[in-house]
Amino acid sequence: MQDLMEHKLHTLEKYLGEETDINCEVEFERVTAHKSGNVHRVETNLYKGGKMYRAEATEDSFEKAIDEVRNELDKRLRRDNKKRGALMRKGGQILKRMMRRE
Repeated sequence: MQDLMEHKLHTLEKYLGEETDINCEVEFERVTAHKSGNVHRVETNLYKGGKMYRAEATEDSFEKAIDEVRNELDKRLRRDNKKRGALMRKGGQILKRMMRRE
């Protein structure tokens, strides 16, 4: 399971950039209240630069749950990177306007 999880999360490296303070906690659980159906649960906490990204999924197999968790983390990291880029551009525009006025 660990190798599969590392392989799936390897695709998220493009969003992590040069960050060195990264920690990822993964929890696998088989829900014992059910005998069939969505009984495999995966929960992931990814810490990047003091910010936590959390995702969890319950599916009928661990592989499907891992895919769901990876998709959720991908969506959240992509959204955060877009926000940061927009803030950087906005800050640059403000600085440029201030320089023109002086």
